[in-house]
Amino acid sequence: MRLRSGVFASTCLLVQALGVALFLRGFFPVPVRSLPRREARADSPAEPAPPGPGMVSNWTKIPAPLFNKVVVVLIDALRDDFVFGSKGKQFMPYTTQVVEKGTSYSFVAEAKPPTVTMPRIKALMTGSIPGFIDVVVNLNSPALLEDNLIWQAKAAGKRIIFYGDDTWVKLFPKHFMEYDGTTSFFVSDFTEVDDNVTRHLDRVLKREDWDILILHYLGLDHIGHISGPNSPLVGPKLREMDNILKKIHISLLSKEEASLPNLLVVCGDHGMSETGSHGGSSEGEVHTPLLFISSAFEKRSGPLTQPERVQQTDLASTLAVGLGLPISRNSVGNLILPVVGGKTMREQLRFVHLNGFQLSRLLQENTPAYEKDPGYEHFKIAEKSHGNWIKLYLEGNNSEILLNLGKKVLKQYLEALKTLSSSLSKQVAQYDMYSMMVGTVIIMEVLLLLLLSVPKALSKRAEFEVPLSPPLFSLLFYLMCLMLCAVHVIVCTSAESLCYFCSMSWLTAVGVMMLISALMCGILSAVAKIFENSRLPLKNPAVSSSSWSEIDVLILAGTIGHVLSLGASSFIEEEHQTWYFLINTLCLVLCQELCRNNFLLKECDPQHSTNVKQNFDSLGETSDCKNIDIPAADNSKLDKATSSSEFMKGSHKWISLATPWVILICCRLLRSLNQTGVQWAHRPDFGHWLTSSEHKPELSFLAAVSLLMIFFLVQRRCSLVSKIAMALGLLGVYSYRAAVGNVIFPWQHGGKDISKGITEARFVYVFVLGIVFTGTKDLLKSQVISADSSMKSTGLWEVYSGLVLLAALLFRPHNLPVLVFCLLIQTMMTKYIWRPLKFDAAQITIMHYWFGQAFFYFQGNSNGIATVDVSAGFVGLESYVEIPAIFLTAFATYAGPFLWAIHLLCYLSSEVSRNSAAVGHGCFCYALMRSIPVAIYVVLVTGLRYHLFIWSVFSPKLLYEGVHVFITAAICLFFTAMDQNHFHRVQD
Repeated sequence: MRLRSGVFASTCLLVQALGVALFLRGFFPVPVRSLPRREARADSPAEPAPPGPGMVSNWTKIPAPLFNKVVVVLIDALRDDFVFGSKGKQFMPYTTQVVEKGTSYSFVAEAKPPTVTMPRIKALMTGSIPGFIDVVVNLNSPALLEDNLIWQAKAAGKRIIFYGDDTWVKLFPKHFMEYDGTTSFFVSDFTEVDDNVTRHLDRVLKREDWDILILHYLGLDHIGHISGPNSPLVGPKLREMDNILKKIHISLLSKEEASLPNLLVVCGDHGMSETGSHGGSSEGEVHTPLLFISSAFEKRSGPLTQPERVQQTDLASTLAVGLGLPISRNSVGNLILPVVGGKTMREQLRFVHLNGFQLSRLLQENTPAYEKDPGYEHFKIAEKSHGNWIKLYLEGNNSEILLNLGKKVLKQYLEALKTLSSSLSKQVAQYDMYSMMVGTVIIMEVLLLLLLSVPKALSKRAEFEVPLSPPLFSLLFYLMCLMLCAVHVIVCTSAESLCYFCSMSWLTAVGVMMLISALMCGILSAVAKIFENSRLPLKNPAVSSSSWSEIDVLILAGTIGHVLSLGASSFIEEEHQTWYFLINTLCLVLCQELCRNNFLLKECDPQHSTNVKQNFDSLGETSDCKNIDIPAADNSKLDKATSSSEFMKGSHKWISLATPWVILICCRLLRSLNQTGVQWAHRPDFGHWLTSSEHKPELSFLAAVSLLMIFFLVQRRCSLVSKIAMALGLLGVYSYRAAVGNVIFPWQHGGKDISKGITEARFVYVFVLGIVFTGTKDLLKSQVISADSSMKSTGLWEVYSGLVLLAALLFRPHNLPVLVFCLLIQTMMTKYIWRPLKFDAAQITIMHYWFGQAFFYFQGNSNGIATVDVSAGFVGLESYVEIPAIFLTAFATYAGPFLWAIHLLCYLSSEVSRNSAAVGHGCFCYALMRSIPVAIYVVLVTGLRYHLFIWSVFSPKLLYEGVHVFITAAICLFFTAMDQNHFHRVQD
């Protein structure tokens, strides 16, 4: 079967996307340690038996509750410095007073990445550490089947009321006596979303028919997403939260009974980064305040000390003890001892023994050699000492010896708990190695097939014969299928843990095995053909032996260097530096190439120069009127020098020479706009300066100028209707940003009420769809009715213009210069570099890919989840709609690579005089450039799966790579659909 290189590349990338999905499913497995709830509620252990005959402890049941009513106030994205720092003293005076002088205990709770809401709620209520795949599941939270505090409380007859984020309602369905959920994903709303919680408060606090009240406030998190932690909106929101806490605390104090006090818990699920996002592992994202406020505690005296640091998972164990409930079966948290520090020594020892017993049992279920674990050994020693203490206690010994021994046993227990918790936390990741290996095999086979196909795929015909019949009907194919199916049966029948690939239907599994076998047979067939061709004599040795240019060497070295850098965590954190270095080096090499072609004219052959000049003269009219690029020449540097020198005269020549330096200046300015990565992310940048409230006029001016520049750079190849639609759309973009309060109009002096900007955003969406529809109509005409290259070129450009308008709407105002420089660099390189130097399609494709990657980081993105701008997914939406929100967020995140890829298609399609296989070449090279890093990275991640930074550094990067593969597959399909001029060939 004969395939074009674009079709072949798209097919390979789709198959590789399947392998990536299987690998991700194995690397981020659904937790398998959860026990059914009926098994989780087991009898509690008795106190350790004292040594000696006839002595038995009489305490065998779970201790009674320590508190009557418990109110948990969870303030989403509450950073520790919002309470313990200067903002707390300024905007939360009542809370600060309680922390400093009241009956409270304050801690800094450390959350593990990923710092997004749903995994953090799981951690708070189960005490376990959720898997990283919960970042994805966070958008559609399923019911929590794992043993947890809410289920234990309901099973014990506790009456629970909840108001706030509806994630709780999804995780704990039918658990709440009364609830009112609000959506957590509509980030433009930071007022009503909290008012919907507070409006129930007065009525509930007067009632006595509840035991646990949970309030989850979302407004602060939404403010962070929109304008960051330094927004002027943060202060009023903290003051609002302070008043709410004051009301709850006073109400709880007034209703306390003589027997049991009440407890108020204030916490955050995660913090926020300096840009207002969350999901990563920066200090601002993982450190949240944790306050326990109750009249049962001693009043603070003396100077305020730095709050002690605890783990977020410790809350589940502490609340379980406080409510007289069993500790959740899968909890890895430790009891926060000061909360129960006012109890007798026997009670304290009983509490820590229950915690230690639960942790040691969890260790036994997950570690075969648990008896050799240091934590388990320490626990057994402490348990033995505890038995001796009980013996003395039951004998009625009240001397100093009993007290000192009790303190010693308590210390032993705390050390054991810490060691056990640490051991269990390291074992959270249970990798599905079989699914990972199957996915890796598919990914690597596709990469090998693409690499072996390079000579044929980049030939002038850009097509090759794919021998399907011999591999699919060969004995080797059937033998491999049988062998792989046998391996599948053996693995799935002997696997000790659950395996996703084994859970698939047999038909699906056999299909995957046949796919692996077919790919392997295809690879062997390609290798055999290469060996066969190598034995044949060369038809034209002079043409075949072409030397490599500096650009080719740079491309190869840059690709290899980037791939190798993925094995180091620091290089992943600072990957933007790699791409900045590569595009800067590329600009210098292009400058050298331009100098060679402009100043070596005397060394050229005059006769050849005349011939080339005539060739350019014949193309001049077409190039001028249609903005069509000059055709690719052969590999001779002498020919390039001659033709380019004749073409560029006067000012055109000097502008061309200055272009690489102008691009370098643009890139340097973009680097100053957004600090990204980890090492320097905390440093102030121009973006922070612009987004501060006192510089709103400057931001407004910059946004207006940027939108004018976008129109000027885009409209030049659009139809009149599209130009009008673009102008109105860009005006709508500014109006939307003014409506949400990011920028101001010149005539706007007083404070304007901030709205959601729904109408303005939808106004822009109408023009985006109109421009894209106009371009699509032209494309369909050129593909179906007539093979008109000019109509096709115009249609592609209008589709590209519509996507630029969408990006302008979704980008934050301070990022609009990124879009301007993107368009400016594309325009300059098209006119002054790619045309004069006549690079082939493969080289131009790789340059587009490199600049696309650099602009991904120029936007302010990084390899951390925290830099994903979630607010872009809700522009123009009144409520959370899953599919549009995911699409808009993905487009806003990958706008840089996406726009450069579509520009590549526009550029290659516009070159009617170039070999018509150029689009196929571009599609193949783009697929290959995406395939290489993802294939190597999955191998590296597999080898580094127990690395210290696997969850904080390598896993987020893996998610980015996976999503990028799917986006690239969609782009390559679009390339293939546009590659319809393959049969109209024009020689280079």
